[in-house]
Amino acid sequence: MSMGDLISIHPAELKFPFELKKQSSCSMQLTNKTEKYVAFKVKTTNPKKYCVRPNSGIILPGSSCNVTVTMQAQKEAPPDMQCRDKFLIQSAVAPDGATYKDITPEMFNKEDGRVMEEFKLRVIYIPANPPSPVPEGSEEGTPPRASVHENGNQNSSFEDHWFLNVLLSPGIVCDFKVDGREIFCFATKSEATSRTGTD
Repeated sequence: MSMGDLISIHPAELKFPFELKKQSSCSMQLTNKTEKYVAFKVKTTNPKKYCVRPNSGIILPGSSCNVTVTMQAQKEAPPDMQCRDKFLIQSAVAPDGATYKDITPEMFNKEDGRVMEEFKLRVIYIPANPPSPVPEGSEEGTPPRASVHENGNQNSSFEDHWFLNVLLSPGIVCDFKVDGREIFCFATKSEATSRTGTD
């Protein structure tokens, strides 16, 4: 929050969700801290890129005003998502009972000895669709691995039935079939060379 003698501004930075070719908006709240009428005006270093509503107005004593800033759709992202655009919020004491129509450029002229404040806000881009985190120990497209519990039982993530071929000795293959909690072993003669090449 930025604070002065006349108004306070929240937030202290303008954060825009950034997505190519899509319009984005954020808002800020200006609060009159005095018992007087306060006029404000919002300026930006890139007026063609942003639309500010309202860009000027009168804040009644002890009241607040919400300002919406809309960024036009962008065709390309800046390097490293860093934005150099800035906003300037000017505030000055206005005559009692003043309205929007009473605001003049002279109100924000320091040379006339008027009570006037200025705040500078920077623009920050936030990725609209950040990448989803990948669970530790897994890769995209890789099926979950079977888990081994302390009691020695091994559970498959896909089905309760799976087979494990183990080459015991040349020409002998043992197929372990796990069905629930029972284990069956079938020892059969097989072509060791062909099974070894495929498993």
